Amino acid sequence: MGKGFYISKTLAVVGILLAAASIATIIALAVVYSNEKAKNIESVTPTGDPATTGDTATTGDTAPTKPSSTTSPPQKPWNKFRLPDSLKPLDYDVKLWPRLTPNTDGLYNFTGESTVIFECVKATSLILIHSKKLNLTEQAQLSGYAGSTPPAITDSWMEKETEFLVIQLDSNLEAGKTYSLLTRFVGELADDLAGFYRSEYMEDGVKKIVATTQMQAADARKSFPCFDEPAMKARFNITLIHEPDRVALSNSPVQMTTQETLEGKLMNITVFQPTAKMSTYLLAFIVSDFKFIENMSGDVLIRIWARQKAIVHGQGDYALNVTGPILKYFESYYNTTYPLPKSDQIALPDFNAGAMENWGLITYRETALLYDPHVSSTSNKERVVTIIAHELAHQWFGNLVTVRWWNDLWLNEGFATYVSYLGADHAEPSWNIKDLIVLHHYQKVFAVDALNSSHPLSLDEEEISTPLQIGNLFDSITYSKGAAVLRMLSGFLTENLFVGGLKTYLEQYKYNTTVYQDLWDHLQQAVNKQQNITLPDSVENIMNRWVLQMGFPVVTINTTTGTLTQKHFLLDPDAEVTRSSQFNYTWFVPVSWMKSGILQTDFWLLNTSETNTTVQSNSTDWVLANINCTGYYRVNYDTENWDRLLQQLQDNFTEIPVINRAQLIDDAFNLARAGYIPTTLALDTTKYLSKDVEYMPWESAIDNLGYFSLMFDRTEVNGPMQAYLRKQVTPLFDYYENLTSNWTALPPGHTQQYNQINAVSVACKNGVKKCQELASSLYQEWMDNPSVNPIEPNLRTSIYCSAISTGGAAEWDFGWEMFKNATIATEADKLRSALSCATQPWILNRYLEYSLQADKIRKQDATSTIVYIAGNVVGQSLAWDFIRSQWNTIFNQYGGGSFSFSSLINGVTQRFSSEFELKQLEQFQKDNAEVGFGSGTRALEQALERTRANIKWLSENKASVLDWFKRESL
Repeated sequence: MGKGFYISKTLAVVGILLAAASIATIIALAVVYSNEKAKNIESVTPTGDPATTGDTATTGDTAPTKPSSTTSPPQKPWNKFRLPDSLKPLDYDVKLWPRLTPNTDGLYNFTGESTVIFECVKATSLILIHSKKLNLTEQAQLSGYAGSTPPAITDSWMEKETEFLVIQLDSNLEAGKTYSLLTRFVGELADDLAGFYRSEYMEDGVKKIVATTQMQAADARKSFPCFDEPAMKARFNITLIHEPDRVALSNSPVQMTTQETLEGKLMNITVFQPTAKMSTYLLAFIVSDFKFIENMSGDVLIRIWARQKAIVHGQGDYALNVTGPILKYFESYYNTTYPLPKSDQIALPDFNAGAMENWGLITYRETALLYDPHVSSTSNKERVVTIIAHELAHQWFGNLVTVRWWNDLWLNEGFATYVSYLGADHAEPSWNIKDLIVLHHYQKVFAVDALNSSHPLSLDEEEISTPLQIGNLFDSITYSKGAAVLRMLSGFLTENLFVGGLKTYLEQYKYNTTVYQDLWDHLQQAVNKQQNITLPDSVENIMNRWVLQMGFPVVTINTTTGTLTQKHFLLDPDAEVTRSSQFNYTWFVPVSWMKSGILQTDFWLLNTSETNTTVQSNSTDWVLANINCTGYYRVNYDTENWDRLLQQLQDNFTEIPVINRAQLIDDAFNLARAGYIPTTLALDTTKYLSKDVEYMPWESAIDNLGYFSLMFDRTEVNGPMQAYLRKQVTPLFDYYENLTSNWTALPPGHTQQYNQINAVSVACKNGVKKCQELASSLYQEWMDNPSVNPIEPNLRTSIYCSAISTGGAAEWDFGWEMFKNATIATEADKLRSALSCATQPWILNRYLEYSLQADKIRKQDATSTIVYIAGNVVGQSLAWDFIRSQWNTIFNQYGGGSFSFSSLINGVTQRFSSEFELKQLEQFQKDNAEVGFGSGTRALEQALERTRANIKWLSENKASVLDWFKRESL
């Protein structure tokens, strides 16, 4: 085992003694709740029958909850959200007993105790330790350790707003001395998808319960009292008590399992080996009856866990097959051996995020880990391999080396997002998946980062302190922009230099925490050791302009004069930028380019305006910049160069690299939205597509024309627009009909399969008759014989949607029954999405009601279901009315910290383009100010900004767009 598994002999002996002595205590904690749930009453002592608990519960030793800190003096340490720097945890002993059956009040709970050994760094008479929704069953006990003498506790209470257990002492803890704090507690094993929580599923008509965890970002404190900040790394000794027919998992391998009779039942006591030194947010512990499959990757045990039937049906096989190669790839990439003896990966029926990189025990949504080749699509397979690669990348970058505070979250998530494409490419080299980062991340995040309400990648620590502020950082800027700027950095450094600096960074800071500047330092060291790559400034000075200011530039190249300019790109160029920048919104821009298909020498644009005569061209040569979209910026040209590029697309589009064909379309449409070029010029970039069968340009066009659909599908523009799309997509539809022998075979390539999906989706949505007939026929064949689905997995989402859209209640009800009976989550997700395609308002309203009924739609899927319905032009107003009327329920039932709130607000408001809708949105903000918007707070500001921009764009462009579609659809 690695260095991180060191544990002192003294602590080992103490741990064994505590483990042996604690069983009776755990029994005493097996109490039932009072009539109030623990999640609402944080200081209530649970009551119980002394005959069954072995102890009489009292109220005198519990920590009361003092009045909200809003009434307390603001200068007090417990009124601040950040921990003081006076104490540092070293080791935890945590023992938990999750009750997988409800008590007499119908509640599921867990009992436990935790001992934390900590060092006093600065003398203090105050202990602040995080605790959330836990009821202490007795007063915390402070003890000396390694010869120290503890002060007496004079007072203790729960500070609810800042989530602290506050302990006041009669004298100072001594700097340099070590102490231990014991707490005993009870909490609710709720179904809220946070902390230590409950997941439920049905198998063979039996309801089954899983006790599982999600600690990131600030919910380890909901499982046991702890110093719950990423810099507070420690070792953890976890013990779980559970039924013998269940299996217990945690970050580390099992050290020993014993059995004892507790409360009249034979129970297993599973003790895990000490963890590596790690942050609280990476902890995980799970009790279930899941099964697993396994293999070895060198000395590392790899196991895939899931529901028993999922494992039996082989749904974990693909994940097992790719995990080992990806793990080996990252060991080579980082030049660091995987630091743990095992890598468990588990698919959970209820999980709020896509996956979580818990060190040694990675948790996933079922759709992110399980794959069935008979049912799952190509995109499902890609999702599995890229998310596995993302989470495995974190095992080094994020877990072994961790950012000191959440303001630098982008470094963890952006890096893992970027290298996930490298890991997935290693596992599936024939897919050419590395290029798809441009579609999945660059183009998507550009839309958000072009808003005035965007934010820099790295924020000041003072801006991020509350759990809500932390939750707001889990957005596309953090993940996608972070990946894009790191890919750009790797591009201008070269991958060898980038990896070289990364390796020394990981070696220096392993088992520790860093700030992003530490990575810049190591990359600079790599640059300084060679002479082939010359930079215009230091790595830090170059990258700080991309990290410390929001947004990105548009580089305008005038091929007549040779002038290049850069400007902060905003979708609303008249927006007033209120966030100041020390760099005045200028960037150091690496410019790669070609002239008439021939690559030229790269150069840097360092000022707002420069002249480079090499970019001048004659009347026939065209200039194209940002080759393969390695740079995080948009490119505009003089009108003459745009005309030459458009002509090249018509004459021989293959002269322009496929990624740049996608880039030209995406840049043009967004430049048009911002007023840099006419909207009709952007539309002209799609005219050549009737000849192109490549996925990336088509996907870029579909995505951008999707905005036109959102703006115009309620207006008279919609008819001519659909006619144009039918004209353009019909050759593509015919191409795939022939390639697949009338839809009976799969296209050979990964992206070819994706573009087949585009061909069917666009054709059916826009009324290509033979596509709609194909969809209805296949769906009817399935309805006639439900046990045999004749629809190829890649096409199911599109076929289901078309058939339900053109059908009625019978088609919807059949889809609903198939959704309820689906045996793999990916198939259920396809049906759940397609059910939103209905065109009857009463069906959609019923579906909205279902979305908040956990026995029909899982909590993890509620918000995305509402967003699906809002994506339907018929359902948009219904969904908006629904969330306005149900906001209080949605917010409180699904938790303000849920990562999905931003996507909910964005999804339901994406069509807003009128003054009336703007007023409704502003009123919604006012009406729910007290309830709040959780992690959707920033998304609401972005929705307001986007709506204003849509109103302006629509008024300026509707007439010319209508004329263009009428003309070009002929």
